[in-house]
Amino acid sequence: MDTTVMLPPRPDRRWTLAQQLGIDTAVVRFWGEEEWWEYDTLVRTKNRFKDHGFSLDVVEDRPPMEKTVLGKEGRDEEIATVKQLLRNMGELGIEVYCWVWTELPVGVPRTSDSIPLRGGSLTTGYDHRDMEGAGPHPEAGITEEELWDNLQYFLDEIVPVAEEAGVKLALHPDDPPISPVRGVPRLVTSLESFERILEMHPSPNHGVTFCQGNFAAMGEDVPEAIDRLADDIHFVHFRDVEGTPDSFVETWQDEGPTDMLATMRAYEAAGFDGPIRPDHVPKMAGEDDREEAHAGYTDMGRLFAVGYMKGLMEQAADEPSLDDRRN
Repeated sequence: MDTTVMLPPRPDRRWTLAQQLGIDTAVVRFWGEEEWWEYDTLVRTKNRFKDHGFSLDVVEDRPPMEKTVLGKEGRDEEIATVKQLLRNMGELGIEVYCWVWTELPVGVPRTSDSIPLRGGSLTTGYDHRDMEGAGPHPEAGITEEELWDNLQYFLDEIVPVAEEAGVKLALHPDDPPISPVRGVPRLVTSLESFERILEMHPSPNHGVTFCQGNFAAMGEDVPEAIDRLADDIHFVHFRDVEGTPDSFVETWQDEGPTDMLATMRAYEAAGFDGPIRPDHVPKMAGEDDREEAHAGYTDMGRLFAVGYMKGLMEQAADEPSLDDRRN
């Protein structure tokens, strides 16, 4: 496994911290960049990372896809942009594309960013009743069946391009894993829905971003879910939550209900050797006055999470296999 972190496309303090942590692979999200899927932007970004000692392994962002998700006129033009992105990534050797099948104005909602945890650290949470108080979303009329049809259309167009380009598609669960949100159905809300989606266009290039917090919120046994999806996991988000899909709190990685060492053992047993990054950490003391200290992506919590992950990975890797223990 390659411990990595999400970084902006241009060097800043976060790049320096990643280097000091011994990280040499990067996940990029193109905050503030226009038409970042163009080859010129991607090649400069890849080389910028390379010049600073990083291999750019994952693009975790999405070109406009609202018309595609909703099946509206103009979706073919949006899909053409995604194809362009995949071909450019393949040309540049960027291996993993993390994407979501969500109508983005609903996005990744949270209803609080100031829930106290240990020592006064602050975390985010979700309460479905509060979210529904905003009233129906403008696209609330779409049906679940329409979304499934639209997803099939998208996969049939995009998976062959990913295969040709040598890029791994890594679908992220809906966050929160609940449907509907403000009247808009969501599809990627259970282990069974993931398995259905993978069967819609089977391919070694069509796989999963295994976001542990989402699978925990689904009520799944997370190590068992890793085992079920083992051959299809291309990317991992290492986090945990406490609660249910309609009411949960994001926890410190070492303080949630999931046995995190067991998840590392499950990845080892599955032979997963791809990128894994911490996700959604609490805000710690002294981080309120920094522009990048928005909820879930502050630096100090990520430093803790990376160290914790590395320790768990070393322990899981050093343990004898089940076959060795039997002998």
